Amino acid sequence: MPKKILFIEDDSSLQRTIGDLLTSNGYIFISALTGEDGIRLCMAESPDLVILDLILPQKDGFEVLTKIRNTPETKNTPVIVLTNLEGSEEVERALSLGAHTYLIKLRYSLDEVLEKIKKALGD
Repeated sequence: MPKKILFIEDDSSLQRTIGDLLTSNGYIFISALTGEDGIRLCMAESPDLVILDLILPQKDGFEVLTKIRNTPETKNTPVIVLTNLEGSEEVERALSLGAHTYLIKLRYSLDEVLEKIKKALGD
């Protein structure tokens, strides 16, 4: 059974790019443009993995990550942060809130992101 991945990102072109990459690799792809929608979809869809930007409208990625970790049904769902925030404070905060991996968008190719996803899913 294909694994389901939720991508919470407000950049629709990046959503399409990652969505194409994941679906072509056999994953079910769902996406949200806002933190609020991301939380709602995460609770409704029970994804196998969440890819999360930190800079989002309505609720930022830190709020989303906190909600995911504080909900019994999603507390063990791997979350990969994929963002442009490079500060050590942001990295430390995301990891302390339970992010599995922290990736800076400009430093990783699509293939490298895919490898991180596969590793987090145990594929």
